[in-house]
Amino acid sequence: MATFLCEALDAQGQTVRVEIEARDEAEAGAKVRGQNCYPVKILRKVAAQLGVPQPAARRRGRLALGMGVRTKALTQFTRQFAMLLGAGLPIVRSLDVLHGQQKPGMLKETLAGVKADVEGGSALSEALARHPQVFDKLYVNMIRAGEAGGVLDLILARLADYLEKSLRLKQKVIGALVYPAAVLTIAGGILAFILVYIIPRFEAMFREMGIALPFLTRLLIGLSMTVSTYWYLLFFAAFVAWSAVHFAGRTPAGRYTLDLLKLKLPVFGGIVSQSAISRFCRTLGTLLQSGVPILNALSIIKNATGNTVVAGAIESAHNSIREGDTIAEPLRHSGVFDDLVVNMIQVGEETGELDQMLIRVADNYDGEVDTLVGALMSLLEPVLIIVMGVVVGFIVVALFMPLLAMPGGLCG
Repeated sequence: MATFLCEALDAQGQTVRVEIEARDEAEAGAKVRGQNCYPVKILRKVAAQLGVPQPAARRRGRLALGMGVRTKALTQFTRQFAMLLGAGLPIVRSLDVLHGQQKPGMLKETLAGVKADVEGGSALSEALARHPQVFDKLYVNMIRAGEAGGVLDLILARLADYLEKSLRLKQKVIGALVYPAAVLTIAGGILAFILVYIIPRFEAMFREMGIALPFLTRLLIGLSMTVSTYWYLLFFAAFVAWSAVHFAGRTPAGRYTLDLLKLKLPVFGGIVSQSAISRFCRTLGTLLQSGVPILNALSIIKNATGNTVVAGAIESAHNSIREGDTIAEPLRHSGVFDDLVVNMIQVGEETGELDQMLIRVADNYDGEVDTLVGALMSLLEPVLIIVMGVVVGFIVVALFMPLLAMPGGLCG
C-alpha cells in the first residue's frame, strides 16, 4: 500500500486535498470518487514531496519543445482508439497498435509514455494527464468519466466526434480569412512596387517637361517619396502597433477589451460570437453526456474558451450553480449569449435533457457560422474590388492629369 496526495472537486465545486492509502493510482481515484468527489490530480506522496518525476514525466521537457500535435492527428488517434476498444482489444494492446502506426514525432513519443504508465498500473486518464501539452483537461476528464462508467469506447467515439466538429468549425473561420488576406497582401505588394519604382520615373519626366502639376499628382508623388524615403518607419509603426496589442493582451483589462472588440466587429464579430457559443454548447454538452459533473465541466470550459468575455459569463454560471441557482440566468445577463440559446438551455434544465439540448444548439450555431462565413465572403469580394478600383483609378487619374493639361493634350 502507498500514500497518495489527491486533489479533487467536491459536490459544491470546491477544491479539496486528501491523503488516500491505496495500491495504485487507479484505486486511489476510485476511493476519492467513493467520497462523492471528482479527482483532478493524484500523486504519490513521496514523489510529490521530493519532486521525483512520475513515470514518463522525464520526457515532458523534451516533448514540450516540439511542434505540438495537430488536432487532425489527435482526432484520428481518438477515433482509431475507440474502434480498437470497441472490437475488444485491451487498452495496452490498443496503445501498442496505435503507437506502432504513428509517424515519428511528439504523438508517437507521448503514446510510448502513456503505454508505459498504463502497464505500470496507472489508469489511462492519469497517464494521459501527465501529458497536458497533448491531452488537455477536457480530453482527460472525458476519459476519466468513461473509465468510471465502464464505457470508455463510447466516450472515445463521442470525443472523436467533438474534435472533428470543432476542427471543422475552426477551419471554416480560418478559411474565411485566407482569401482577403491573400488579396490584400498581393495588392499591397503591387501598390508598393508602383509607389517605389513607377511613380518616381513619372515624376522625373514631369520635372524635365516643366509641367505644372495638379493637386492629385502632387499628392501621389508626395506619397511615393514618403514611402520610398521613410519605408522603415512604416515597418516600425506596424511593429509598434503589434507590440501594443500584444502587450495589452497580456493584461487582464487589455485582454478583456480586445476580446470584447472582437465580438463587436461587424460581420467578423458575429462569426467570433457564434463560434464561441457553438464551442461552449458542444463542449459542455459532450462533457455532460460523458458523465462529467456540471461544475467541473464549466471549470474546464472556462479555462479553454480563449475569450475572457465568454469566460466571465461561464464563471458567473459556475457560481450560480454552486449557489443552487440555474445556469440560464447568468448567461442571459452576460450579453454574449442571445435569448434563443438561453431559452433552450433553460428548457434543457427544466426537462433534464440539458446535454442533448446543448448539442442541438451547437449544431444550429454551426449552421449559423456557415451562413455568416458565406456572408463575409460575399461582402469582402465586392469591397476589395471597389477599394482596389479606387486606388488604381486614383493613380491613373493622377498620372494622366498633367498630360491632359499640356497644350494640345496627349496629341500635342
